[in-house]
Amino acid sequence: MLKIVIVTDGPYGNRAFDNIEKKFNTDFIMLEKPTSMFMDDIEIPEKDIKLIENANILITYTTHPDLTLELVERFSDKVDWIIIAAWQGEGFKNQLKSHPNVTCPYIMCELEENGTPIFDEFASQIGKPQVELRFEENKLKDVKVLKSSPCGSTTFVAEYIKEKYLNKKIDTENLPIEAGLKLQHYPCRAAKIRLFSNEECKKEKASELHRDAFKEALN
Repeated sequence: MLKIVIVTDGPYGNRAFDNIEKKFNTDFIMLEKPTSMFMDDIEIPEKDIKLIENANILITYTTHPDLTLELVERFSDKVDWIIIAAWQGEGFKNQLKSHPNVTCPYIMCELEENGTPIFDEFASQIGKPQVELRFEENKLKDVKVLKSSPCGSTTFVAEYIKEKYLNKKIDTENLPIEAGLKLQHYPCRAAKIRLFSNEECKKEKASELHRDAFKEALN
């Protein structure tokens, strides 16, 4: 089974862990933010080093740039892929992406397959939301999450739609819009994990992705 390790230095990543561990063998590591200005002084406990080195995919929710860079520099040749969930600035992103197995998504719920087996195995179940709607006699009978956003918001939206419309005829034009709007009620942290980011823009992007998922399911 695919091995995933999530690393954080603060309040982000725990919901992703709760969701991803339902699909994959996943470990969660909490590291302390560096207090020194020298990267050489960043310490990672030996037990955590072993966990990371045995991973296929490392996902970082670390908000301190020095710690994020240290994880990339130290483990990019030890794991198959590193997904940077928290980053700030195009220059820093480009520095991280100089490693060919590092990706820095704008938001985590836009992850898609990239043509490599390990990454695709993960992104086929976690990332850009996909749902399946089942109807009988034009009435909604089931809503199934095929691929969930890492934080679990897709399941949140799907359960709302199922509870509200089960065994009812639905307005196929307005259902995707309602699904996108419902995402706004989920406490999304996408914008908060990056400083100087446009929170509304990210929430709108997440809403659009969920709206589109239900629209595609109807089509």
